[in-house]
Amino acid sequence: MNMEHLISKRELLARYNISYGALYRWRRKGLIPDEWFIKKSTTTGQETFFPEKLVCERIELIQEMKEDILLDELAKTLCGENQKHEFVILDTEFGEKSFRLCDIRGIYLVDNQGYKTEITDYIKSMLNKER
Repeated sequence: MNMEHLISKRELLARYNISYGALYRWRRKGLIPDEWFIKKSTTTGQETFFPEKLVCERIELIQEMKEDILLDELAKTLCGENQKHEFVILDTEFGEKSFRLCDIRGIYLVDNQGYKTEITDYIKSMLNKER
């Protein structure tokens, strides 16, 4: 996720005129993935931020479709409830964070000189070799 383009929870709720309760109900139903809820320290304390592009697209889709389809059905469609997902788990001194592989746009190694090497396809090919 690109951390440069984050939107705060406050801005998100105001932009789409949704309640705090609705946002967290959508989270519980799996409509908005847990990993999109990013806690960051700010001068006023800890706040929640989201990857702006991803969460805005998802909220627009939810608002557009919630009149025509039950939220549980929409969650099954968005999350592929009937499918098993592969995950990447990052284990750091701050705890574990897991990401569904299908949600990852890119995985990069960055050396001490700032050179980025993309390893997404390598990770995916490792999974295919195991089968």
